[in-house]
Amino acid sequence: MADNEQKALQLIAEAEKKLNSSKGFFGSLFGSGSNKVEEAVECYQRAANMFKMAKKWAQAGSAFCEAANLHAKAGSRHDAATNFVDASNCYKKIDPNEAVSCLLKAIDIYTDMGRFTMAAKHHQSIAEMYENEANDLQRAVQHYEQAADYFKGEESTSSANKCMLKVAQYAAQLEDYEKAIQIYEQVAGSCLDSSLLKYSAKEYFFRAALCHLSVDLLNAQHALEKYAQQYPAFQDSREYKLVKTLCEHLEEQNVDGFTEAVKDYDSISRLDQWYTTILLRIKKQANDNPDLR
Repeated sequence: MADNEQKALQLIAEAEKKLNSSKGFFGSLFGSGSNKVEEAVECYQRAANMFKMAKKWAQAGSAFCEAANLHAKAGSRHDAATNFVDASNCYKKIDPNEAVSCLLKAIDIYTDMGRFTMAAKHHQSIAEMYENEANDLQRAVQHYEQAADYFKGEESTSSANKCMLKVAQYAAQLEDYEKAIQIYEQVAGSCLDSSLLKYSAKEYFFRAALCHLSVDLLNAQHALEKYAQQYPAFQDSREYKLVKTLCEHLEEQNVDGFTEAVKDYDSISRLDQWYTTILLRIKKQANDNPDLR
């Protein structure tokens, strides 16, 4: 470990030496400056890999950033972006904010080059970091939306939908039900256009119906009928029957019946954390406002 770190530090010193000599009088006179810069870049990249082997993630990230900045100055934009992504992968181990900052630099280069699919993928990576490491759902939503926007522009509909479903999931968790409903209905509609994806529409209509139920009982009932018209097979699903039963129990202010219906459903099809959260909120509303129909 220490040996790799030592070699990396020597390579950094060598890179700095080459850069200083490239700026000197003879370097500019004989035009050998650009060769020295290329050699310095190589030293930084090798140093970064040595630091990685020594698990010195901050130093590895910093060395990749130095290489990226030199590439950018020399006009090698693609190489610069690649090194910023490498730097981000190192920082990700210890400092999510620094990792995000490096990816944003790569994204700037990719969008400038018109490489929107690459930019979208990196926005997706940033969203995942905010989701998992930094636990900042608002920012995760922003980056998933940006990724979806770029994917749509490049006609990558399934990748765009995947990102938008994340937006809907977190919008509902953040109690922005209208936004979640709009996305779930839109994605369900696009699934119905494809014979391969048609079956997935059921889940998105189910999620949208529960979001409606979080806002207003009557709206949820209307939405349920609308979904059944759009996708007749939905009416035969356990999901449709559950929402229909929940609506009836809420109308009768039968909270125990509501709980039993959810338990019955869950005993056959396990409800994940998202469903559990939304259903508990609906139940709490019914308990808190018994006379609101």
